[in-house]
Amino acid sequence: MSISVFLLDDHEIVRRGIAQLLESEDDIQVVGEAGSAAQALARIPALRPDVAILDVRLPDGEGVTVCREIRSTVVPPPACLMLTSYSDDEALFGAIMAGASGYLLKQVTGIDLIGAVRTIAEGGSLLDPKATAVVLERLRKGEEPPDPRYESLSPQERRILGYIADGLTNRQIGAEMYLAEKTVKNYVSSLLHKLGFSRRTEAAVYATEHRRGSGT
Repeated sequence: MSISVFLLDDHEIVRRGIAQLLESEDDIQVVGEAGSAAQALARIPALRPDVAILDVRLPDGEGVTVCREIRSTVVPPPACLMLTSYSDDEALFGAIMAGASGYLLKQVTGIDLIGAVRTIAEGGSLLDPKATAVVLERLRKGEEPPDPRYESLSPQERRILGYIADGLTNRQIGAEMYLAEKTVKNYVSSLLHKLGFSRRTEAAVYATEHRRGSGT
């Protein structure tokens, strides 16, 4: 039987390259593609692929979030293979927590990627046992791994996020931090992008929940 695959990557050239590579195999068929998290979440439930190859970093969110969503809502859930350009322990932990079956760097060879698709389609795992053990140990101790989205923010962006949660306007934040209002606006745009939000209110809710979770 053919293995159906869905591709999520914000770079069209990368998607085309992976699709061409996979389609060259008799037992693999690419049934859909997306360039954003929103597109993937809209298309995957209808297509119900065997395997979803998900880019970790996306313009409107994270592949880990997409993995978590489709693993919990699509029946039967696809096996998720996370692809990333960077070796990031926290993203790996997030992938494990989301139920991903594999985590590979984009520098992987074509043969290894094809092999990875076949392995997870058959129910296998490509996750490092040591990394999985660390996550399980954290859970046993009741420690949540840090949110990679928050970790990606600069110290300035974290301060501004806190002020957003307090309900301050850009002008008020600028006065508190001795920054021009336009500079604050640029910081806000940057942190919204990193957090995967489009609205200021979403960031405020996120910041409040993060405070509550971290006890600060």
